[in-house]
Amino acid sequence: MFSSIKPTSPSISIAISGGVRRSIPTKLKFSPLPFIKNCHNQSFNSSVSHQKPLHISSASNFKREVKVEAYEADRSRPLDINIELPDEQSAQKLKIGIYFATWWALNVVFNIYNKKVLNAFPYPWLTSTLSLACGSLMMLVSWATKIADAPKTDLDFWKTLFPVALAHTIGHVAATVSMSKVAVSFTHIIKSGEPAFSVLVSRLFMGETFPLPVYLSLLPIIGGCALAAITELNFNITGFMGAMISNLAFVFRNIFSKKGMKGKSVSGMNYYACLSMMSLVILTPFAIAVEGPQMWAAGWQNAVSQVGPNFVWWVVAQSVFYHLYNQVSYMSLDQISPLTFSIGNTMKRISVIVASIIIFHTPIQPVNALGAAIAILGTFLYSQAKQ
Repeated sequence: MFSSIKPTSPSISIAISGGVRRSIPTKLKFSPLPFIKNCHNQSFNSSVSHQKPLHISSASNFKREVKVEAYEADRSRPLDINIELPDEQSAQKLKIGIYFATWWALNVVFNIYNKKVLNAFPYPWLTSTLSLACGSLMMLVSWATKIADAPKTDLDFWKTLFPVALAHTIGHVAATVSMSKVAVSFTHIIKSGEPAFSVLVSRLFMGETFPLPVYLSLLPIIGGCALAAITELNFNITGFMGAMISNLAFVFRNIFSKKGMKGKSVSGMNYYACLSMMSLVILTPFAIAVEGPQMWAAGWQNAVSQVGPNFVWWVVAQSVFYHLYNQVSYMSLDQISPLTFSIGNTMKRISVIVASIIIFHTPIQPVNALGAAIAILGTFLYSQAKQ
């Protein structure tokens, strides 16, 4: 409400309840209350005295209400600011932790059952084929029953997936061949040297350059793997070469995957499912040519007679857990950075090496253990230096 109007020669001072005083120049013909002009001839003389500061004697002469408000921002729409609250950050960390723990546990279980199967049934080509077939069947059932949404793919998707699947097939079979000939721990020690192959291939074929710390981090990797190899009690050249070929193949798989999958909106779970199916198509004819049904039948009968019905469950377990641990690893890529994934992969190898030594009572010399530790430390340093 207006309480008083005090005119001066150059301006009119208006006092508003609340202690705020505003001055309006008389030269500007502006009034916050335009209706006063309309009432001037009728009631201005009777309501306003020129001898005193102007007072409004009665509010009954005014039929309109003037509401003075300060500007206030529109709060009707929320601000689109991506700020993670502490609870959301904690939930995300917990989710990543669950991914890692599940990934490591499934990988350990797979390696144990895979080694048991290969000890009783030394046919790595069929074992690799069964792993891919089981995973492909699991995903087809999931899509058919609507447990998981089927990916929307086209011909270009499968074309870009082919080189990835080819490299994945070679790496998978080579690693299985390696584990059929040597201890699980030794295979994973050699496979920890994969960063050295990654730098070599990227430098020679992709023309990439790396900072000096990256090259220096390769020294403990190469030295540790070499020390572990020359001190391995049950060294086998086929097992050693299988792990090395697996490293090289998986490096090409990662390169092809990065180049071919840019812009593709396929989740990690479905991407690995499609990868398994195409790898199965590639591997099956080669598995038949290398080993063949006659060898499989004879070897299967011999394994069942030695192990008993549990052998069938071993085969099922290694096939299921192979798909699950790979699926979880690809799903984790959707949630974490490549650096975090690399560190997690390093820790996974440690858990597999330790678990296999304990379960299979693998004899290991102190120098061999030292070589493994140096190689794994180098892998960790490589992931830090590359970032």
